[in-house]
Amino acid sequence: MLPKQFEKYFWDVDFEKLDEKKHKQYVVARLLEHGDLESVRWLLKKYQNRTIKKVLMKSREFTEKTANFWANYFGLNKNNILCLRKSYLKRRRELWPY
Repeated sequence: MLPKQFEKYFWDVDFEKLDEKKHKQYVVARLLEHGDLESVRWLLKKYQNRTIKKVLMKSREFTEKTANFWANYFGLNKNNILCLRKSYLKRRRELWPY
């Protein structure tokens, strides 16, 4: 079970039914994008770096700013991160130019 103080990051789901193992991709993505220092520290202790990196590379949920930060933190090639690829960024800006 996730710590109760993280409920604010999961406003769109039933927090009580959220399973940190079963829904790990969702939990990792949400906390990397919206979490505070406390939640990120918990995340880094709870999940292996391999798992976090895999989510970072495959998820489209990250803003460009967040994806860049975590790519630098983990030393990842930005070309391997789906939401930082030029084709994806171009399409995203066409759909949502803000």
